Amino acid sequence: MDFEEHVVDSQNIYDGAIINVEKQTVRLPDGQTAFREIVHHSGAIGVLALTKDNKIILEKQWRAPVEATTIEIPAGKVDNRDTDFHHAVIRELNEEIRYTPKHVEELFGFYSSVGFSDEYMKLYLATDLEPVKDKLPRDKGEFLQIIEKTLDEAVSMITNGDIKDAKTIMAIQHWQLMQSR
Repeated sequence: MDFEEHVVDSQNIYDGAIINVEKQTVRLPDGQTAFREIVHHSGAIGVLALTKDNKIILEKQWRAPVEATTIEIPAGKVDNRDTDFHHAVIRELNEEIRYTPKHVEELFGFYSSVGFSDEYMKLYLATDLEPVKDKLPRDKGEFLQIIEKTLDEAVSMITNGDIKDAKTIMAIQHWQLMQSR
């Protein structure tokens, strides 16, 4: 069966600093039409940053969309400050946790929520971390508390509901796989 939908019409609803929103009219495989509201995003990175003593670096911060303080891995969007995803990793680690990695490895990429957004995120591993010499400014309004946790502590935080962020859960589960090999 052919699942592809064909765009018949589209209109921009919103152009913002982080996202753009488009409303599409699409022709379905059976010939009927339907509407799609799509959030377009420039792409993002998430970083499994591990210290020399094998602890994950996490951030506590307020997230307005869920009206809660969350615990997450360092992450950020790819934007006009970056030449590519790798550059965004280096920038975000400097801005958010004040480290620079000697080793960066791309682990995998994924769509964060395919039902309404085209955001594509790449997860990276960063190790051999050194404190930065020149600190980049944090994003305006970004207030972070940096914490370090062992693998067992991080897994426990998922189990007890302290960590609910998908990219962070995937990073910790990948770390578990790395340790079991």
